[in-house]
Amino acid sequence: MTYPPATDPVRPSPLRWLLPAVVVVTAWLAWPWVQPLVERAIYAGRLAAMPVPEVLPVPVQGVAKRALRDTWGVARGGGRRHEGIDIFATRGRPVLSATEGIVTRTGTNRLGGNVVWVMGPGRQMHYYAHLDRHGDVKPGDRVAPGAVLGYVGDTGNARGTPPHLHYGVYTGSGAINPFPLLTADR
Repeated sequence: MTYPPATDPVRPSPLRWLLPAVVVVTAWLAWPWVQPLVERAIYAGRLAAMPVPEVLPVPVQGVAKRALRDTWGVARGGGRRHEGIDIFATRGRPVLSATEGIVTRTGTNRLGGNVVWVMGPGRQMHYYAHLDRHGDVKPGDRVAPGAVLGYVGDTGNARGTPPHLHYGVYTGSGAINPFPLLTADR
């Protein structure tokens, strides 16, 4: 039996360190832009894993829970039903985040006017609408309970009605009535 002739072992390229070095330098240079995204993703995961609140504070400064009225499910134009409650207060009164969370959207829409969306514990989405103006928040901001999101108004389809906050809570299965959460005993 004959064997092939012995050959020299393959020698590694002298540039074998180049690709790992480029990856390390790129990651180091990009970290100031990447770090907030990583931290936000970690926080979003923590929020999603938290239990949903069983009690919520009234999200309008100075409004007592005894002043709330359950407007959930009331008929609206076009065959719609009211998916939230209206919290009446003087124009310009601060609207506060009911939970900790991440601001996912700010802006305007036809029905809600000036709106803010906050993802809270358990991935519930909290919707604040008819704001006179937005607070100093933008998408991606982390907010604590009680953070100012905006101010009571009558924008959107509430134009001409008494100033109020439309507050809604949404789950993966759809809207839920926030009234029992806002009026529950702590």
